[in-house]
Amino acid sequence: MRKIIHIDMDAFYASVEQLDNPDLIGKPVAVGGTRERGVIAAASYEARKFGVKSAMNSQTAVKLCPELIFVKPNFARYKEISNHIHTIFHRYTDMIEPLALDEAFLDVTENKQQMASATFIAQAIKTDIKTELGLVASAGVSYSKFLAKLASDQDKPNGLFVITPEEAQAYVNELPIERFFGVGKVTADRMHELQIYKGKDLKGFSLEQLTQHFGKAGKFLFDICRGIDNRPVVPDRERKSIAAETTLHADIFDTNRFLDLSERMLNSVWERYQRFGKLGKSLTLKVKYNDFTVRNRSKTLPEGIKTMEQLKLLADELTIQFTPLERPIRLLGFQISGFMEGEPEQLRMEL
Repeated sequence: MRKIIHIDMDAFYASVEQLDNPDLIGKPVAVGGTRERGVIAAASYEARKFGVKSAMNSQTAVKLCPELIFVKPNFARYKEISNHIHTIFHRYTDMIEPLALDEAFLDVTENKQQMASATFIAQAIKTDIKTELGLVASAGVSYSKFLAKLASDQDKPNGLFVITPEEAQAYVNELPIERFFGVGKVTADRMHELQIYKGKDLKGFSLEQLTQHFGKAGKFLFDICRGIDNRPVVPDRERKSIAAETTLHADIFDTNRFLDLSERMLNSVWERYQRFGKLGKSLTLKVKYNDFTVRNRSKTLPEGIKTMEQLKLLADELTIQFTPLERPIRLLGFQISGFMEGEPEQLRMEL
């Protein structure tokens, strides 16, 4: 049985800004955007108490927290700190799967320190990060990636939560369906219609039923609600693309709704893109029609996509190729690819 740790830095971008500028400590901080416009990349916990969160419009954030302090993101600095964090990881194991600048999976079943307890390793990593960088991380420990990631989010900030094999089924049984990996709002709404609200409700459906309702995801859902997740930690995974897409509960055949959905998906992919820390060149719009035919269109910036404004301009050029809609659509998504080698230039949040 594997011993897997998920490390997730707490309010990473905002915490780095507070570390570099002590005047910001204890104050509500938003990374990205301005008081007048823009999209927030990250928020400190002091800001989150007011409801401010990443991907939120800055004007909305100011209404929630009038004292909010905006700072420009410094991705070169975040990358530097991330590299130091990974140096700490490598003291314990080389089985490291990065997910973003601020989080990673570690397989410590066999480890360099010959420590039998994954919990002790997780605490040691948290202590090293705090001592050497002055930053706080949360950790989740379990036998699978799914449960370890859930555990790291359980007691944030500065959390350390363990889900043992004996506790796993009871934990998943009571887990709200919205916290299941890959279950977004549309899928959650569909599940609610089927009277699925927690893991134990999901467990009442057969593999055939789940496949019928949720397609290829049915097998994953069938396994995961039973505590089964055999995905290994893949060291030094090189991500080729970053995507955000959604399958609609009901097909849409209205151009305005299509454009509104496109904007939401674009904001989602931008949020993930910022956290990845590399510069991509190409944006692809994927549309699946109600007859299940798929159409992809792409645009490329040779110098790389550096701002939200550039991303939005590319998206506008792509969406116009699909309007007016020729037939109803059931899926829409954006993907950024063509990542460039070397250190990226700083991404900017201006709209």
